[in-house]
Amino acid sequence: MKSKSVYFYIPAAVFLLVLWQIVSLIVQLPIIPPPYLAIERLADIFSDTIAVHALYSLWRIVAGVLLAVAVGVPLGILMGYAKKADTLLAPVVYLTYPVPKIALLPILMLLFGIGELPKILMIFLIVIFQVLVALRDGIGAIPKEMFYPLYTLGASFKDIFCKILWPAVLPNFITALRVAMGTAISVLFFTETFGTKYGMGYFIMDAWLRVNYLDMYAGIIVLSLIGLCLFGILDLCERYFCSWNK
Repeated sequence: MKSKSVYFYIPAAVFLLVLWQIVSLIVQLPIIPPPYLAIERLADIFSDTIAVHALYSLWRIVAGVLLAVAVGVPLGILMGYAKKADTLLAPVVYLTYPVPKIALLPILMLLFGIGELPKILMIFLIVIFQVLVALRDGIGAIPKEMFYPLYTLGASFKDIFCKILWPAVLPNFITALRVAMGTAISVLFFTETFGTKYGMGYFIMDAWLRVNYLDMYAGIIVLSLIGLCLFGILDLCERYFCSWNK
């Protein structure tokens, strides 16, 4: 997948804004205000109000993703490279992967309280399986013949990892993060409606309960921009680290 510049998104953004304006004119209800009013409201309250909520949400996403990468990458590589490890761990992964992660939120809140940890762990549980399965399957798809020259030369596992394993699975790894990120943001919105006064999920739901639709749409725009920025960072990483894969 080729990396895209910021200009790539401008036509799509214009199209969505025009569509939003058309729907607003057709419906003629406060629940769907014109986009320019929501953007004006966002500019008015961003620095004083929304910025704090956005930082909390971004922190939870980044912390959950980094934790998932720290755990999922070694496990995925181990399962893909060592058949005995895969035989032991694959049944556990297959049994736990299909479980809806959002259903575990009450358990996490009972175990760890209603603070930051359950929200970060929810992101962790969503991302780790995507990372683990992508790496495990990517390594499993590498032809065995590619390893023989390094085995013959007495290469260590570090050499095999740097020369074969990591370059081969890096595109899959970034793609897995990209796929998981959308789900993680959606689940984060839900988790931030419980036991917190900070986060974009809390801000949007609070605005909805106060029937403040301009604030609600301003929050939705910010949450969408957070997701877009994270996707853009992954595109830049793919462009830099996987330039050979174009």
